[in-house]
Amino acid sequence: MSDTPLLDVRGLTTHYVSARGTRVTRAVEDVSFTLRDGETLGIVGESGSGKTTLALSLLRLLPPGARIIAGAIRFEGEDLLAKRESEMRHIRGKRIAMILQDPMASLNPLFTIGDQVGEPLRVHEGASRRGAWERARELLGAVRISAPNARVRNYPHELSGGMRQRIVGAIAISCGPRLLIADEPTTSLDVTIQAQYLSLLRELQRAQGLALIFITHNLGIVARMCDKVAVMYGGRIVESGPVRRIFGAPAHPYTRALIESIPKLGDSNGRLTAIEGQPPDPAALPEGCAFHPRCPVRLEKCATERPRDSVVGDEHRTACWLHG
Repeated sequence: MSDTPLLDVRGLTTHYVSARGTRVTRAVEDVSFTLRDGETLGIVGESGSGKTTLALSLLRLLPPGARIIAGAIRFEGEDLLAKRESEMRHIRGKRIAMILQDPMASLNPLFTIGDQVGEPLRVHEGASRRGAWERARELLGAVRISAPNARVRNYPHELSGGMRQRIVGAIAISCGPRLLIADEPTTSLDVTIQAQYLSLLRELQRAQGLALIFITHNLGIVARMCDKVAVMYGGRIVESGPVRRIFGAPAHPYTRALIESIPKLGDSNGRLTAIEGQPPDPAALPEGCAFHPRCPVRLEKCATERPRDSVVGDEHRTACWLHG
């Protein structure tokens, strides 16, 4: 694994601004991280913490009203924020691919599976329709779709949810990207299919040497899939580091609360641990540390001063005054 980052994100800040400019939602705030070839980074946090907006910012696929207002995104040494939209279209799908949470948001109900799996090959590699269909059959086999010769003629509504999710994965890897972003791809799958899909992603990653960003709210998946983890809260990464280090000795109270809320086999307590309160509104974040209204160990200055990033250990950092 190379020491040079494949992806280097520094101070990324993305806001949603209302049409009149009177309401600002700070969805992603001063986010920094690196990712190397073949490495897997898990991004976790409750709904509304900024995970998906972060992923869309990396691809510059933000919806209307969203703006990247600060920071830098360097991929393979190139500044993505300096590129024209026409240049980004050559990067999306070819060098960076994304799997969305809902496969039906990625698949067009009017086109066959063969056309949709083969489309990136025709756009990015100039393949003929016949050549793209041949490659589509191979890709469906690679993601363990049975009878690929028949499935290429199917439409999305004719397939199960698990098969649609695999097909989205086939589209994502069709052009051999260097980085794959998976945004909660197992949420709609049952437990058995989820386990199979995670194993498949692992095999594809090893076979193609992919770097992977796995966005999820499931810490069990992070423990199984990831080398590093970044915990987001209120649009900011509040703790990051190697998975084993953070699961073994979490430094931020929010990370500790997330880990403690995981049900444990053999626990006779009978009650699940819950985090009191609700995640903050990104349009009205509290002063100081965004987690302080829910934090059981908050200090006086947590309510007024935003904590700086502090080094806890090797590659382990946290934004908490307990370590500031």
